[in-house]
Amino acid sequence: MNIRVGHGYDVHAFSSENIDSSGEESIIMGGVRIPFNRSLIAHSDGDVLIHALCDALLGSLALGDIGVHFPDSNQEYKLIDSRKLLRKVMELLLEKKFKLSNADIVIIAQEPKMSDYILQMREQIAIETNVCIDQISIKATTTEKLGFIGRGEGIACHAVVLVSSLNS
Repeated sequence: MNIRVGHGYDVHAFSSENIDSSGEESIIMGGVRIPFNRSLIAHSDGDVLIHALCDALLGSLALGDIGVHFPDSNQEYKLIDSRKLLRKVMELLLEKKFKLSNADIVIIAQEPKMSDYILQMREQIAIETNVCIDQISIKATTTEKLGFIGRGEGIACHAVVLVSSLNS
């Protein structure tokens, strides 16, 4: 059996503007729209969860990072739904004859509160990665008002994945 581990991290700052690229007061996290009075600064939709997950998956197979595959200098990715990026990363995984075994993801945000959206995020990620929901763990924590996250300046996310070869 060939197994690999990957770790991903992403962070985005909050904008001073209240409206996101869709014209709504919200952020996108794990493919789920969460009402919030500020938006995230990003070239894409700013989904830090999916960006961290993509980096973890790419890293597990030494394929670089999200910036290598989807550079913010490319207008093709301007305001893109990050689920589309995740689908492309999953295609790369399959090309290398690997599958996702499980993902453990931690959202670090002082606000907004994520608890009401965790199940929806898990469902969305399970769909996009073609795994059962019990293979996707998503948790949220704060920094107890410490640092840039605690001051409400942004959101970060860590993702750890285990991938295994398709023949295992």
